[in-house]
Amino acid sequence: MEVVMKGKKLLLLAVALLMFAQIAQTLYSPALADIGQAFSVGPQQTALTLSVFFLAFAFGVVVWGRMCDRIGRRPSMLAGLVLYAAASAMGLTVSTFNALLVAQGLAAFGAAVGSVVTQTVLRDRFRGAQLAQVFSVMGIALAASPAIGLFTGASLVQVFGYRGVLGCLLALSLGLWLWCLRDLPETRPQVVKAPALFETLCAMLRDRDIWRSTLLVAAFNIALFSYYSLGPYMFQRLDSGAQWFGYSGVVLALGSGLGAWLNKRLLQRGLSGRQLIQVAGAIMLLGASGVLLLEQGALFVLPMLLVVLAFGMAIPNILGAALINYGDRLGTAGALFGLLYYLLIGGGLMLVAWGQALGQTLLLCALLVLMLSGIKQQGARATSRDGGGSVGKDVA
Repeated sequence: MEVVMKGKKLLLLAVALLMFAQIAQTLYSPALADIGQAFSVGPQQTALTLSVFFLAFAFGVVVWGRMCDRIGRRPSMLAGLVLYAAASAMGLTVSTFNALLVAQGLAAFGAAVGSVVTQTVLRDRFRGAQLAQVFSVMGIALAASPAIGLFTGASLVQVFGYRGVLGCLLALSLGLWLWCLRDLPETRPQVVKAPALFETLCAMLRDRDIWRSTLLVAAFNIALFSYYSLGPYMFQRLDSGAQWFGYSGVVLALGSGLGAWLNKRLLQRGLSGRQLIQVAGAIMLLGASGVLLLEQGALFVLPMLLVVLAFGMAIPNILGAALINYGDRLGTAGALFGLLYYLLIGGGLMLVAWGQALGQTLLLCALLVLMLSGIKQQGARATSRDGGGSVGKDVA
């Protein structure tokens, strides 16, 4: 009974840590318009804060992934949360937009610990079908993150401005630090030989399956976060405030939860991960077309639900199979995999900020997904010593 209780405590903490990485992004989105007014910068510049977040997050994934193999899972998590809290405190005191970008970058670097170290802890404790089941349950729980982030962020901005969001994130990171200090176990095996970083990187860069998975994860995330980046200004143009952008998080949460639920049910019915990704691509194309047609009015939020539903269906299947050939070096491979797709997401969001065109962005992402999903995965190679995959929702 004690083991079961400890397992439930760990899963609850893991959900909170994975949600933290996602909420750290979505909570910030409603504040973009207020940041623009506070620092006298335009939509293209304020949208860069999300790009900076993802680029810094990418390097954080690599560093914390290596650190958790070298010094342990628990010390790495505690250090990352301290860095995030310090960066949030810095953001509360800055007086220039560039200084705010620096604070955002440091915060993102720290927030990456909530993703990569949590995934590593789960892979330490669970394997195979059990790991997939854990992730399915987490996917449904994490569906609430967009609603929580957008609604809470919008409410805080209405009352306190963007500093209210930063203060909330500071309190959240400190609360998680105390929780981890009390309940997070050290799951690193007693004897760990950290695999060679560049050897693993070279192997992954030559792996067609890794590139397929990387581009798929990037396409789905760029589609999702282009809404977070451009949405506040679209609602502003429609004479709606940050509060209505926050309410739209409920629609996104509904789509994400439905996508995770559909994924679980269809897997139980025998559909393969590749088939589900193809279905998700078709749904995303339908949603993108709807947004393109309706983006001059508030109804564009409704087809956006289909885009988020597709995200919830596809991401578990992409991540679950991405590292099947790297079971003997999951920490390092997971960190490098994260680096690759977060760099692509950050670069993609820079283009989104420059283009300011949500419908066209979604359409391009959907077409890329459909093209990539038609490429058959090569499958596990004999060199893998562990069938574990990557888990965790990305901020995927």
